[in-house]
Amino acid sequence: MNTLQAIIIAIIEGLTEYLPISSTAHMGFTAALMGMPESEFLKMFQVSIQFGAILSIVVLYWKKFFDFKNFNFNFYIKLACAVVPALILGKLFDDKIEAVLGNQVAISGMLVFGGIILLFVDKWFKNPKINDEKDITLKQAIIIGFWQCLAMMPGTSRSAASIIGGMTQGLSRKAAAEFSFFLAVPTMLAVTVYSVFVKTWGEDTATPMKGYEMILQDQNHIMLFVIGNVVAFIVALIAVKTFIAVLTKYGFKFWGWYRIIIGIILLIYFSYNSPTQAEKDNAASVETTMIQHK
Repeated sequence: MNTLQAIIIAIIEGLTEYLPISSTAHMGFTAALMGMPESEFLKMFQVSIQFGAILSIVVLYWKKFFDFKNFNFNFYIKLACAVVPALILGKLFDDKIEAVLGNQVAISGMLVFGGIILLFVDKWFKNPKINDEKDITLKQAIIIGFWQCLAMMPGTSRSAASIIGGMTQGLSRKAAAEFSFFLAVPTMLAVTVYSVFVKTWGEDTATPMKGYEMILQDQNHIMLFVIGNVVAFIVALIAVKTFIAVLTKYGFKFWGWYRIIIGIILLIYFSYNSPTQAEKDNAASVETTMIQHK
């Protein structure tokens, strides 16, 4: 991965992380279209730059997270309980999730399926009763947390799953989107910490490594990690504000059609251009050889 590729992937992450179109899918498609071979560092990079996107929410909603004068203990309790399902199921299905990350055909299919669902969401939930996070009960927050787990299938979209989950509980589009943003902070922070400090990447290779070991492996990896997070942070700041305005005014139909059109195009493309298993194994072998000679 070179600097330009890292910047492009980080831009995609910042643009799509909080939109209901699946950042994982878009980063995977972008890497594949740029001809980047699958590698453990690339997979880890795509997860770790979520940290930059996390910071954008903390900055935009600074008073919500750190208003100690009007401390809202229930806010933190709801987030803590809502994130538990994702932490447990994410750990249990970690290997299966990683296995699907390189299957662009399956991810394209999920992009289309999710788009079809989004076309009808506004019709299904016409009478919201909750317009503010303070009115969300603990039970509702936990239910939204379970909905978020649907996004463990790459291509689904964590944002879409949690926003729809919120709307099933009577939240308005704006309230559901904002609670999805809030829930993303502990969820993505946990995923990032796990990926960088806990998870061993490439366990079936000759050089299994922790995420931080790959980052600290050479100066180029450190630079890519820093640049990726900074770019994702800046782009996400802009994307979140824009998304709230568009979602409140136009609803989900635009995003549904976007997913369907892009998904079909990519489904056709990757059906004929996906790398064979032999090519994937060869790319992994080359990566391992490069690491051993550093």
